[in-house]
Amino acid sequence: MQRITIVFSIHRPEIVRMTANFMQGHEAIFLEEPPQSGFQRMLAGALAIEDYLLPIDIEYPDFSRRMCRLLGELNADGKKIIQVEPFLQHLLAIHELFSRGQSPGDLKPQTIQYQVYVAERDATKALLDYYQTVMNGSFEAVIQAILHFARADAARFRLRDNLRARDLADKITRYKTAFIEAGSIHYGLYRQLKHRLPQQVQVRPVFIAHEALQALGEHGHLFGPGDQLTLTYIFHPNIKDTQREVLLAARSLVYSKLVEKDELTANLETFPHVRNELACIRTVKLLTLGDCKRLYPLIRRAKSVHTRQLVDDYLVRFKRNLRPEINQLTN
Repeated sequence: MQRITIVFSIHRPEIVRMTANFMQGHEAIFLEEPPQSGFQRMLAGALAIEDYLLPIDIEYPDFSRRMCRLLGELNADGKKIIQVEPFLQHLLAIHELFSRGQSPGDLKPQTIQYQVYVAERDATKALLDYYQTVMNGSFEAVIQAILHFARADAARFRLRDNLRARDLADKITRYKTAFIEAGSIHYGLYRQLKHRLPQQVQVRPVFIAHEALQALGEHGHLFGPGDQLTLTYIFHPNIKDTQREVLLAARSLVYSKLVEKDELTANLETFPHVRNELACIRTVKLLTLGDCKRLYPLIRRAKSVHTRQLVDDYLVRFKRNLRPEINQLTN
């Protein structure tokens, strides 16, 4: 029986070792990234990791370096390592077309490339609208901007998952065992693959964050309110703005100011990002819509360290016994 493991990952240095354990038991490894120039040379050690990463826009450099080292070791062990992310591959091709003087009008509406362009255009516009609104707009206007962006982002994720599932369904049938890397919000990819693959193919989903939480003796999940909102729209695109959606949007405003943005590289065995995100999620779950509205003007332009203190003070003053271990946010 063919065995597929789809691992929903988080791009943090602390989970690389855990990811390696899952990768080891598979013949082929499919990465969630478009094909990059020099990738095979980097795997073979003929191109330095720093030189390979230099032209790539990477958000988490330490994580990326650690993953490249791991992939090089797996390549030396004979694993087949393949980059598969057709949406981003199409997007790069579109940018190349535009750099050569072509315009959106040159894209044919019936093509996948046009679908990618529209999804990216709509999501980017919604994000820019949110950034503009969040600077000076009312709390209610910001909430609506978040809801609008989440819907556009969900549509983009649905297309990404659909295109990647198509590509993977064709490629993974060549291997008895395959590891598929996916971001934690790409759960739709699992459902798409189950639909496209023969029934006898075993597809097992694994959430790395859950594995890390278990290692810490914790329970719960690491989907922040913004991710929960986007997942809602991924699977229920026609749902209207319910009280739950509005509350998730409001909590996401606070969560985004609390959560650690910088890459934490010390004491990785203690899962610093996992602990931080879990503490932030638990904190914002204590907040009602009214709480978020009262906090918003206080934290709108505050730095994260000041936001944490403001939220801590608010919880002490108004929530009393509901105060979480907010000190985890900075440990």
